[in-house]
Amino acid sequence: MSSKKKALLAVVAVGVIAVAGAFAYATAPSQTRAIPEAAAPAGLNDPALIEAGRYVAVASDCIACHTAPSGKQFAGGRAIASPIGNMYSTNITPDKTTGIGAYSLNEFDRAVRHGIRQDGTSLYPAMPYPSYAKMSDQDVRALYAYFMHGVEPVKADNHANDITWPLSIRWPMAIWRKTFAPADMAPLNLTKYQSEQLARGAYLVQGAGHCGSCHTPRAATMQEQGLDESSKAYLAGGPLIDGWLAANLRGDKVDGLGSWSEQDIVDTLKTGRNKTTAVVGGPMNDVVAHSMQHMSDTDLHAIAAYLKSLPASGTAKATFTASDDTAKALRAGHDDTRGAQLYLDNCAACHRTDGKSNAITFPALPGNPTVLADDPASLIRLVLAGSRLPSTKERPSDLAMPGFAWRLSDDETAQLVTFVRQSWGNHAPAATASEVAKVRKELQKDGGLSADKGDTH
Repeated sequence: MSSKKKALLAVVAVGVIAVAGAFAYATAPSQTRAIPEAAAPAGLNDPALIEAGRYVAVASDCIACHTAPSGKQFAGGRAIASPIGNMYSTNITPDKTTGIGAYSLNEFDRAVRHGIRQDGTSLYPAMPYPSYAKMSDQDVRALYAYFMHGVEPVKADNHANDITWPLSIRWPMAIWRKTFAPADMAPLNLTKYQSEQLARGAYLVQGAGHCGSCHTPRAATMQEQGLDESSKAYLAGGPLIDGWLAANLRGDKVDGLGSWSEQDIVDTLKTGRNKTTAVVGGPMNDVVAHSMQHMSDTDLHAIAAYLKSLPASGTAKATFTASDDTAKALRAGHDDTRGAQLYLDNCAACHRTDGKSNAITFPALPGNPTVLADDPASLIRLVLAGSRLPSTKERPSDLAMPGFAWRLSDDETAQLVTFVRQSWGNHAPAATASEVAKVRKELQKDGGLSADKGDTH
C-alpha cells in the first residue's frame, strides 16, 4: 500500500474515532438535580401556587414564543428565525399527546432549566435554558403548577423545523448544551448583590426575563458571550432579530441606557415608549404587550435599577453632542443636501426640523440610541417598512410610522438615514446603499414592506 493511501486511511480512521467519541459524549445521559419537595410543599393544584406560576410565565414571556399568530395560547407553531433555518415553538399546553401534559415536575424542570426533552433529546437554545437555569426551584415548581392546572389543554401537533440536513442532525446539539449550559448550573446566588432590589432585578433580567438571549452578542459557536454582569459583553447589544438590532442595555451614553433615567426604563417596559428618546419596534413589542406591562411596578423598578447598575461597555463608535445647527439651517431654508431635502419631505412633519418631535408620541432623533447604533439596520428598516407601537393598558393607541420603501430608492434611503445619523449633534457612520439593499431584500423575503404591525397575537 502506498504512503498516500496509508495517510488517507489514517486520517479517515482518526475522523471515525473522533465522530464516535463525540457521539458517545453527546448521547451519554445528563444527570440533573431533582427539585426537592421542600421547595414548595403545597399541592400543585393550590390556587396560590398556580397564580404564582402565572406571574412567572408572564415574567418569562412564554406566550410570545409559544403562541403562533392568531393561534391558541401556548399551543406552539410560531416560527423563530435562526442562522440555520426556522425553528417552530412547541405546544406547551397540558395536552397529554401533543403538549407537555405527560411531563413530571422534574421532566419539566429538565426541559426548562437544562434544555433536555422528556425523551432525552437536547433543545435548541432558541429555548433560553442557559438563562432559565438561574430560576429558583420555587419558581419552576410554580410554573409547572400553572401549566398543568392553569392552562387550557390544546391538541395541536408540533410543526417540524425548517433546518436542512446535516444541520438538522440533533445529537451534536447535546455537545453544545453540555459545553455552554452544563447540567450542574445552579440558580442565581442573590446574596452577592448589595440590595434586595438589585438582587430581584438581576434575577428577573438574567433568569426569567432572559434579556441576554437577545441583547448579548454571541460567539461564532452561538453561545452568549456573557451570562451576567461579570462580563463586559453582557447586554452590550445583540444580533439582528427579525431584522431589528437588539439594543445595548448597558450604561453607554450614546448607544445604551446611560442617558436614560430609571423611570425612562420603567416607562418603556410598561408602555413601549418614554418621554425622551424611545419607542419600541419589532420583537420587543411582544415583550411589552405580553410580559412587561403586566408585571408589578416594584419588579419593573428592580429591573431598571439593575440595568442602571451596569457600567458602559465602551464599544460605541458614534458620539453625540447636542447642537441646534441643523435646526437653524433647516429653518433658514438651507437644504442643499439631498439628505436634508428628503428629511423635510418625508420626516419633518412629525419629527420637526429640530428632530425632537413630541417625544411622548414620536421619538426624538438627537442622541437616540437606535439612530446612533454602529449598525444602522434598525433605522434603515424603520424608514423602509415603518413600525407600530404596541397597544398597552396605559397607552392604548398603537401609533404607527409609515414605511417609505415605495417612494425612496436605496441611495435615497441611505442619504436620509445618514442625514439623521449626522445631524443635531449626532455623529455616527454613514449608511450605504448596499446596506439598504440588504435590508430591503430581507423585508421582501419576509413578506412585504408595509408598516410593522408589531405582531402581538
